Amino acid sequence: MKINRTVARWLLSAIAVMSLSAASFGQIAVGISVRIGPPALPVYAQPMCPGPGFMWTPGYWAWNDDGGYYWVPGTWVMAPVGMLWTPGYWGWGGGFYAWHAGYWGPHIGFYGGINYGYGYGGVGFVGGEWRGGSLYYNRSVSNVSVTNVTNVYNKTVIVNNTTVNNVSYNGGTGGITARPTPQEQVAANEPHTAPLAVQTQHETLASQNKQNWASVNRGRPAIAATAKAGDFSSHSVVAARAAGAEYHAPAMSPREARGPSMPLTPVSSNSMNRPSGVTPATQTKSASGFRPFTPPNSNNANNPQNKGAQSNPLYESKGKTAAPPPSNPPKPSSPKSDFHPAPAPHKSSPPPPPPHKQSPPPREERPHGKGR
Repeated sequence: MKINRTVARWLLSAIAVMSLSAASFGQIAVGISVRIGPPALPVYAQPMCPGPGFMWTPGYWAWNDDGGYYWVPGTWVMAPVGMLWTPGYWGWGGGFYAWHAGYWGPHIGFYGGINYGYGYGGVGFVGGEWRGGSLYYNRSVSNVSVTNVTNVYNKTVIVNNTTVNNVSYNGGTGGITARPTPQEQVAANEPHTAPLAVQTQHETLASQNKQNWASVNRGRPAIAATAKAGDFSSHSVVAARAAGAEYHAPAMSPREARGPSMPLTPVSSNSMNRPSGVTPATQTKSASGFRPFTPPNSNNANNPQNKGAQSNPLYESKGKTAAPPPSNPPKPSSPKSDFHPAPAPHKSSPPPPPPHKQSPPPREERPHGKGR
């Protein structure tokens, strides 16, 4: 009995852990969509790495329905051993800008080609690497002190200073036109882990400070980065040096700009966190940015919001509008289409009579009598 009770308790604990993991993945699998694009990435300095094992997670523009876009400061996070952080990104498609959340994995995946800086130049990560169970830092990219961190190396990274690009979204007007590399496609099929609890708390705290709202800071947040996740004290924060581009206030309120929540497949599947209903073929042919999608309800063609999305010129490819999936169900079949011809008769039977004659053909053996 004691053994059975122990096993039962272990199973209940395992189910509870699996439930929490599923809930975390559920949060990733539903993306926010907005009708207006995020501001440019602000210009800021990277704070000093607090110690070994911390990985840099770049800042990004998040969204809430009260203030619209708000800045989540870049910060250092204690990384799970052997895991690297793939940042989230905003991607245009189907008339909306959708948020694709970041995740932890053994390799860096696709993050929209966004140049977040400090190792995240649009493809991969050059700010550090795992060697066994230790995280080594590239001093030519990451701001580390050899006093606190001894696992360092120097690898020169070529930085394009001619073209300054602070664009914060993929696709759409003025967006990044990057597509996933073969290595990023392979990374998409690997096991992934949801953002850590400290990262979620960091984002929540950022949303509660109105100084982080783009409508208030006009693209230049006072808290652009922090030394540790969740630490917004004065000695830890770094202010933005400048806005990434001129800020333009949106013409609609945040609640008016809010789009539907887009159902996304798990990031660990072969669809690379692609919204449902979109195949790799449609992704390749689309000119509206990586991972296009349609609103969850495909039968809402009469919705004025979707009419605007379908007529959006950004949804066009090579001069032709990419037709969205048909929203009207097929018409019911006519009675003629329900007719199914009788199965072919046995070889020993005479050929069937013409359609206008009575069928089926007479059988050789009659149930009554021997003949006429």
